[in-house]
Amino acid sequence: MSSAELTPPEAARWAARAGLPLPDDRHAVVAATADHIHSVVSVLRELDFGDTPPAGAYRAGKEKHDAAV
Repeated sequence: MSSAELTPPEAARWAARAGLPLPDDRHAVVAATADHIHSVVSVLRELDFGDTPPAGAYRAGKEKHDAAV
């Protein structure tokens, strides 16, 4: 998908291609939701996770935390 906003007819076409035909009154809402998701993912793509290990490397319960308040 390009950086241009998804139009309601495009949203209907993409949904139909995925086997999810939409009623006419849902096209605009689905397009707006897809645009919002795309904007959030775009921000995440800009983050630098250089030294962050993958989630599979995380071991819950292995760290000790200081309980002092």
